[in-house]
Amino acid sequence: MTTGVRRRMGVEERREQLIAVAQELFSQRPPGEVSIDQIASAAGISRPLVYHYFPGKNSLYDEVVRRAAGELTRRFAEPQEGPLGARLLRVMSRFFDFVDDHAPGFEALLRGGTSVGSERANALIDKVRQAAYDHMLFHLGITDPGPRIALAVRSWIGMSETTALTWLDGRHIPRTELELQLVHSFMALLAVSAAYDEEAAALVRRIVDQEPVDGTFGDLAARLSAFGSGGSGAGL
Repeated sequence: MTTGVRRRMGVEERREQLIAVAQELFSQRPPGEVSIDQIASAAGISRPLVYHYFPGKNSLYDEVVRRAAGELTRRFAEPQEGPLGARLLRVMSRFFDFVDDHAPGFEALLRGGTSVGSERANALIDKVRQAAYDHMLFHLGITDPGPRIALAVRSWIGMSETTALTWLDGRHIPRTELELQLVHSFMALLAVSAAYDEEAAALVRRIVDQEPVDGTFGDLAARLSAFGSGGSGAGL
């Protein structure tokens, strides 16, 4: 991002410009490889002027991460109404809205957390993951999950992050299909846990009982049934 002709900006406008420039640069390469000189050049200002607004690169990176983390956290909020599958599908839609519309910020948030060495940035990333975990427990109606359910939820959050980052590199799978696949993957993780743990089994039974036949998880059952009965599996 270059500004072309240099012009005067107010304090807040200049800060916002530097944050936008840094966000783009941090998403293009590891933040540790981005220098203040590169940020200054892309913004069309001098190196000393960057330091006038931010003490250093780490503080600028922290601000990029803080903003991305705050917005992403808000995407997980969803009323506890209706079948779980439909709720999670809405959450995934908002999650991918963020990924799609703010790809540089998302990549800077998740790919560069350890590159700059900022403990505060890493703490913000962990805070987003914890918020996602807490929201999932809320939707499951659980406050103190056993280790297998906790593992399934955290594994799914990590899978969603990795899937989104991989999708950004080419976007080869239609977004709506990927959102549905991730919701189905969550149920699959719970189902595997249920094979080993009665608490998880009871949770899966409760989810299935509350899910309409033509709902999100009903669709998963139909796809698996077709696959198991020798169908083409084209929908998988």
